[in-house]
Amino acid sequence: MQASSAKKTLSIACLIVGVLLLAAALFMDFAKIYVVARLDVGILTVRWFLRGMLLIVGALLILGGLYLYPSVEKHRTMINIIFLFPLLFTFAVTVIIPLFVGLFYSFTDWNGVVFSKMVGFSNYTTMFSQPSFIWSLLITFLFVIFNMILVNVVAFLLALLCTSKLKGVGFFRAAYFLPNLIGGIVLGYVWQFVFNNVLTVLLNSSSSLLANTSTAFAAIIMVYVWQYAGYIMLIYVTGLTTVPGDVLEAAQIDGANAVTTLFKIKMPMIASTFTICTFLTLTSAFKQFDVNLALTNGTGSVSNFMGNFLSNGTQMLALNIYNTAYATDQYGLAQAKAILFFIILACVSMIQVRISNKREVEL
Repeated sequence: MQASSAKKTLSIACLIVGVLLLAAALFMDFAKIYVVARLDVGILTVRWFLRGMLLIVGALLILGGLYLYPSVEKHRTMINIIFLFPLLFTFAVTVIIPLFVGLFYSFTDWNGVVFSKMVGFSNYTTMFSQPSFIWSLLITFLFVIFNMILVNVVAFLLALLCTSKLKGVGFFRAAYFLPNLIGGIVLGYVWQFVFNNVLTVLLNSSSSLLANTSTAFAAIIMVYVWQYAGYIMLIYVTGLTTVPGDVLEAAQIDGANAVTTLFKIKMPMIASTFTICTFLTLTSAFKQFDVNLALTNGTGSVSNFMGNFLSNGTQMLALNIYNTAYATDQYGLAQAKAILFFIILACVSMIQVRISNKREVEL
């Protein structure tokens, strides 16, 4: 009993010290406190940042405290937490904590290194007074609508082709998926060459599709569909191959043709696949950045928008946030735009999933 009490005391002490060390490391990082420790061992000199050591030691103490806690009933839970801890810790450090830190910075005049004062909601009011930001927001929504429709339609048609009884189906699957393996930056520059040099010769045109704002926007949509449709196609292929064969045979015996079988049997039975694919295309289209950067860099003239001439006719929201931070050093303003971007994406995604799930029940 005494040993159990001592073990419990040691466990609680490790947990408390570990949490304090983690808090100290996060405070030092947030307050920009840099402390270098040095250890001399003979001719060997070792240097390290103290806050990094505090972070590691604190995490290890928390793990040790959880493992040493003398609770037979909760031992399995403690072991599960220990195994999940690396993933949860990484997620917290790279996602959760930066989210709240970024939310704080959005209320400051942060320049990427330090901030001198709190500005309240000034960054949020400023971004809504910028015609260039409103334009980027509008064309991003337009881009998302077009791509949600086109990517899913093209991907579903390709999936139907790749699940048919044609010869060489494996080759078609690999060929359609291949564009998704090419990085967005490389893909953008390759298609920039195609639009500027190849298509102008084939169409005998003196100007590229990228020279005009409207055609450049259409070109971005085309490249995105070409790149992403193969990935979504594989998800549809997986869904279509899970449709029971006996159900299809029964429909064929009852006299259902291919079109009836598709709309009355296959599509209702893979309703969950449509939910997944629409969610993926929605989030991916909203976050479009690399192809937009490489293909047009957001350039394009808009003669009269809210009474202003704009030069960012093809600049979507992610690229607008990037340019606000790195081109003008307005990191606080960029962070406010990023927070709004997160809220819009979260709300639209939840609405889409809710509608799709309701549709699944109806089907």
